[in-house]
Amino acid sequence: MNTIEINNLYKRYGSTTALNGINLSIAGGQIYGILGPNGSGKTTLLKIMAGILPASLGEIIINEMPVSENLDNIKAITGYIPETPALYESLTPVEYFNFIASIFKIDANALKERITAFSTALEIEKYLNEFIGSLSFGTKQKVAIIGALLHDPKIIVMDEGMNGLDPKSSRIIKELLKDMTKQGKTVIFSTHIMEIAQNVCDTISILYNGNIAGTGNLEQLKSEAGSSNGDLEGVFLKLTGDEDLDNLIDSLRESIK
Repeated sequence: MNTIEINNLYKRYGSTTALNGINLSIAGGQIYGILGPNGSGKTTLLKIMAGILPASLGEIIINEMPVSENLDNIKAITGYIPETPALYESLTPVEYFNFIASIFKIDANALKERITAFSTALEIEKYLNEFIGSLSFGTKQKVAIIGALLHDPKIIVMDEGMNGLDPKSSRIIKELLKDMTKQGKTVIFSTHIMEIAQNVCDTISILYNGNIAGTGNLEQLKSEAGSSNGDLEGVFLKLTGDEDLDNLIDSLRESIK
């Protein structure tokens, strides 16, 4: 199983603290959700986890390897899917996949089989030889997902990674991620969409203003919030101190009369 330990993690941008002493222990073989509003620090946390961004203080340890000291090894076992696809737009998807394969030294037969399987499932066969720059946002996102999974990573880090996907493709990716966890792989999945977090994730950490406001499955989060009923949205609002929205909504109603 792939384990992830996050110890006293800080990230500062000048006078702004994006992550404020995060401590988490993530067991392998699960989909682990990082839930939080925009600006909560989700992207920063995931980029440090994937070895893309350095921490200001503290450390993330993946499979007993400190990320900061093992960047090449961490990137070799990690697939990172950003919120907005970052691709070489002058390449075609096939050229991009071949480029990825050259970096990770993927066997030619395995590469061909994986490209065929992914492109068929996500219905992008007809775009494989089109310039990436000419594709829609959703199709680019599919290319980014395939590119991140081609080398069969042990750790999959998805930062709002289903943005722009149609319902069919979203369902396929969700089922694929669940299958990967059954193989002992670990999926870190950030989102601000409650329904996705509640339906997809085995464990959820709520990140708010750079701090962990709660961790557990839905029942554990309810207990932590002191709530015996309700859905994840209600628990989230309670743990982040925003559960009383009536006055704000009433004020908004008055302003648009």
